[in-house]
Amino acid sequence: MSTDLGLPGLTADTAGSSGTGGFAEPSPTAAALLLLGRGSDPDSERGVDCPGDLPAASDPGLVERAEAARAKLGDRAFVLGHHYQRDEVIQFADVTGDSFKLARDAAARPEAEYIVFCGVHFMAESADILTSAKQQVILPDLAAGCSMADMATDQQVDEAWDILTDAGVADVTVPVSYMNSSAAIKAFTGRHGGTICTSSNAKRALDWAFTQGEKVLFLPDQHLGRNTAVLEMGLGLDDCVLFDPHKPGGGLTPQQLRDATMILWRGHCSVHGRFSLDSVLDVRDRIPGVNVLVHPECRHEVVTAADLVGSTEFIIKTLDAAPAGSSWAIGTELNLVRRLALAHPDKTVVFLDRAVCFCSTMNRIDLPHLVWTLESLARGEVVNQITVDEQTAHFARVALDQMLALPG
Repeated sequence: MSTDLGLPGLTADTAGSSGTGGFAEPSPTAAALLLLGRGSDPDSERGVDCPGDLPAASDPGLVERAEAARAKLGDRAFVLGHHYQRDEVIQFADVTGDSFKLARDAAARPEAEYIVFCGVHFMAESADILTSAKQQVILPDLAAGCSMADMATDQQVDEAWDILTDAGVADVTVPVSYMNSSAAIKAFTGRHGGTICTSSNAKRALDWAFTQGEKVLFLPDQHLGRNTAVLEMGLGLDDCVLFDPHKPGGGLTPQQLRDATMILWRGHCSVHGRFSLDSVLDVRDRIPGVNVLVHPECRHEVVTAADLVGSTEFIIKTLDAAPAGSSWAIGTELNLVRRLALAHPDKTVVFLDRAVCFCSTMNRIDLPHLVWTLESLARGEVVNQITVDEQTAHFARVALDQMLALPG
């Protein structure tokens, strides 16, 4: 007996099954529909009205409307699709990739009047910073944010810097901010002589930072900072302290700040942060010989228990190069894992966790929102434009340029 769970093709008797012949969905959770952007939470959709005449995403007419609007726009529009987007959106992307690659791809297309970024807010901000003033960056749903980026606000970080100043360590501290941060945090980083990093070049960014100062303030993902410092640079866990912006003094004494080498911001990815050591042990028990491949945004105990760790692009390339017949448990966002499984039918590819784990905000960008955006642009109506003010953009660009100048 099967139970309809409201997710296309997913029923209780098939979810979480194993075997060959197709990707086995992990089990649904009570929040599955909300994670897909189809929940009833009145606060879950903010910032945009989608016209009521749009059919459901499963309606073939919606695909035809997207194709028609896309054809009408032609080269005037350039559609970017992040790896974590749904397939129904990815099919209309001109290029796919991670956040910084997509922003650079947009900058490399100066003839495109509209940059439609199917991702989240901080990614669209980066695209606006890197593209020309003549280009307009569009986010199909303004509610598509990033929980990690939201964990470090400019006011919180300014207050943290005052705490470091009072402890006498600000002058020897270099901020290193992950790409998954707001334009305001990138600007803070640029103003204070720091750099941006990605999950691919975090070690290079930290190597450079330690030539500039004695300590690093790593924003906003504690796990990427800790994993890079300990596993790639040889620092110890006791060299790292966790700064909690919700506690007085960050929850640290001035002496702890003076003794620390890595000051980690208390932020994390809501998707990667949910993987646990139990997830790794469970999949090894279920699939003998499985290779566990995870993103460095995962917790330290997950990363140390995995076989391989790397960025989204690393994960994709590793699966592409893996031998037929090999088995893989992937610890990253479910849309990407499912897409990789379908692209490699000669390999066993499973999601590391047993439970559904979509990126809730990334999934705000659905086909109805994309159709609404494309049709609006085709009518000459610019919707949901993302703009970064000139001063913020300047200092954010300083930090981004420093990343581009990192020694190879």
